[in-house]
Amino acid sequence: MSSFTGNHILSVSQFDREAIELVFSVAQSMEPYAKRQKRTTVLDGAILGNLFFEPSTRTRVSFGTAFNLLGGEVRETTGMANSALAKGESLYDTARVLSGYSDIIAMRHPAAGSVAEFAEGSRVPVLNGGDGANEHPTQALLDLFTIKRELQFNNKTIDGLHIAMIGDLRYGRTVHSLSKLLCLFKNVRFTLISPKELAMPDYILAAIENAGHSLKVTDQLEGNMDADICYQTRIQEERFPSQDEANKYRGKFRLNQSIYTRHFQSKTVIMHPLPRDSRTEANELDNDLNLNPNLAIFRQTDNGVLVRMALFALTLGVENLVSQYEKPVIWYSNKS
Repeated sequence: MSSFTGNHILSVSQFDREAIELVFSVAQSMEPYAKRQKRTTVLDGAILGNLFFEPSTRTRVSFGTAFNLLGGEVRETTGMANSALAKGESLYDTARVLSGYSDIIAMRHPAAGSVAEFAEGSRVPVLNGGDGANEHPTQALLDLFTIKRELQFNNKTIDGLHIAMIGDLRYGRTVHSLSKLLCLFKNVRFTLISPKELAMPDYILAAIENAGHSLKVTDQLEGNMDADICYQTRIQEERFPSQDEANKYRGKFRLNQSIYTRHFQSKTVIMHPLPRDSRTEANELDNDLNLNPNLAIFRQTDNGVLVRMALFALTLGVENLVSQYEKPVIWYSNKS
């Protein structure tokens, strides 16, 4: 990706290592603003169209928060039923109209390829907030940013990483996108753990193997792994043909402190794209892990704001102007 300014962010396939490092460098510089230690109005007067046609909490709110922290304003549409799409309007027409009201758009839609289709009609940059079971590029970037930060704490790098991905790897778009990004690095070891019916798609497996990485596919947790990262996923029940089908796999792979101690190293970092399913029949990540210092799920969500701030700044071409528009902090939050 030679330039961000004015371009859509639709797929992790757009990124090379240089682009990733640029995003991470800008994200790092956003931390004082995210922590309310400083504020900037670099996007004062700019409008984000936050279009979420599929349920979302973290992604939708963090996109809006990121834009607000850069001084911009947010206009939201949530749910298919609350939009003209429910009246038969095409994605192209919706894009032509709403891009006239916005300077940039973040969008989530349940159909694979829908965000790219929408972008064809948009007059402003579009950021993919998730398109069905296909991709979730900003989640993958914030996950990779989290991995980098967590590994640095243990004096390691992404090159040479051992990551265990667990759960619904078939429908989990977060692991699809993250795997593609990890293929840009060196000597990564993948251990993929899922029911056979929910295994990682073949095209992702091929990408991992073609990149020369080590790959192990299994349907059970085995022994004590030396994984640096344990990435747990939720059963994507909304992608299954029926609720009964999804229920077959709910709770298949649970992680609590006892299981963690049995199968992972004392420094293995626990990640999850959230929401974690805390219902008794699922209990993907037990509450007894909440005080485990290696549980990074909330550091992930904090990092999501930084990465999305960086993407907004880069896409709108203001990444070098942020500090020039600093103003005194009127309301101070002692965030750590």
